Amino acid sequence: MLRVFLTIVLPLLLPTALYLLWIGSFGAESGIGAAWWRAVPWIWLAGAGALLLAMVLFVVTVHFGSSQQGVYVPPRWEGGRIIPGHVESKGGR
Repeated sequence: MLRVFLTIVLPLLLPTALYLLWIGSFGAESGIGAAWWRAVPWIWLAGAGALLLAMVLFVVTVHFGSSQQGVYVPPRWEGGRIIPGHVESKGGR
């Protein structure tokens, strides 16, 4: 659940949250009223969130993990119990 939050939810919402915090902290000083909510650049914030999400997913899928050499054996039912999936070396099966 934390991985989903850090790799999907946070990158999508981070630009909007930062923008709203910035407007909230500096908007009170400049006298912006209730109409500021309609002036929020939703398209730009959604685009920035989608771009940040794409970058995070690219970095996570390309730069983390290691390639497995061998053949993947899926989980199976054997002798009344489930044998979990695993990777066997290419030589034997």
